[in-house]
Amino acid sequence: MTFFEEAMAMKDDMIKMRRDLHAHPETAWTEFRTTSIIATKLQEWGYEVLMGKEILDPTARMLVPDEAVLKKCAQRAIKEGANPVLVDKMAGGMTGCVGVMHFKKPGKTVALRFDIDSLFVAEDPKPCHRPSALGFQSQHEGLMHACGHDGHATIGLAVAKLVAEHKDEMAGTLKICFQPGEEGVVGAKSMVQSGIVDDVDYFISGHIGLGNYHDNSLVCMTQGFLATDKLDAVFTGKPSHAGADPEKGKNALLAAAQAAISLHTISRHSGGASRINVGILEAGTGRNVVPANGLIKFETRGETAEVNDFMAREAKRMVRAAAMMYDVDVQIEPMGSATTSDSSPAMGREIYDLVQSLHVYGHVDLQQKVSGSEDCCYFMSRVQEHGGQAVYMLYGTEEAAGHHQSDFDFNEEVLPRTAGTIATLVKHFGNKE
Repeated sequence: MTFFEEAMAMKDDMIKMRRDLHAHPETAWTEFRTTSIIATKLQEWGYEVLMGKEILDPTARMLVPDEAVLKKCAQRAIKEGANPVLVDKMAGGMTGCVGVMHFKKPGKTVALRFDIDSLFVAEDPKPCHRPSALGFQSQHEGLMHACGHDGHATIGLAVAKLVAEHKDEMAGTLKICFQPGEEGVVGAKSMVQSGIVDDVDYFISGHIGLGNYHDNSLVCMTQGFLATDKLDAVFTGKPSHAGADPEKGKNALLAAAQAAISLHTISRHSGGASRINVGILEAGTGRNVVPANGLIKFETRGETAEVNDFMAREAKRMVRAAAMMYDVDVQIEPMGSATTSDSSPAMGREIYDLVQSLHVYGHVDLQQKVSGSEDCCYFMSRVQEHGGQAVYMLYGTEEAAGHHQSDFDFNEEVLPRTAGTIATLVKHFGNKE
């Protein structure tokens, strides 16, 4: 049997796993149950499982929940079946894991990356939404796998099993990275800075849908992810009575509003496309009080790291200038980031030729331009900087609704087909001379 045939035989198990993960979504740095399930299965199949500081640089993590939230989520995970011993290894929210297998035959080092976290999205309860109709909707209020990461984790596990069952055909070393905290782009940088992919020759990752919305199709590489910085600016002024003593106050609301407007006046950059957006502005406590507090949540993006760095630098300057204008204090906090990286053309072409020859897809595209940002680019650029090659693929599937929407869902036929594809690529690139 080919990897595709074996993967199709696993379809029912894969769907069951995907639906279990879908029903138990966990957001960044709280993926205790998800990681426990993954690590347990990897150990059963003979992988060396790395966790905690072995795969994460604690200083590079962003948006880590406070200890009370982490404790509550860990207890919930154990209640829902997580291994308490493994949960202890993730103390402080050091979630995610890497499965490593060294094969007898010498060869290349191949790494795969699968993101595992969910979103702060409340799932659609209506019966027209398939997870709700079939009973595998989110059991965690306000949280949902609305981007397909439940599918990604499932695919990663299926690949791990296929490879383990065919380890005598493999060569070199395989590293399967199950990454926490992709949403908000807060997780990859920490994993990459641990050095886990510094020795990798070939790196593969990808996404369900994300512009490839046709069943039985594959995009072999992508171009165009934007570098990004996610930032919060917290303004602190001085309250006073707006009627009796307005001159004694320092208006943080006006500073925040001024910053929000000024940010959208930043000059464009000749080096490539750029973006700026203020998504949230909050301020004040009452209509008769000079506002002493203000908050804006904003992001910059750039076609290159240079362009994004320019946007972020100018944004910070304008935020500080707005604070100075109204004589208030401001604290700018990083809340997430991603660099930019394009797929390696030679590797993408090699995948395209290989997949075409297998005749398992109805449609195969060599490449597609994407928009938005992906912290997987940290993995890709790190591998490429160390002399390796990297690709980001798109796994084609019809979707019930767009990514990050409350009624998001995908065609589960994509699961075994993708697992078979990636297992084939692991064998191919590991065995390269």
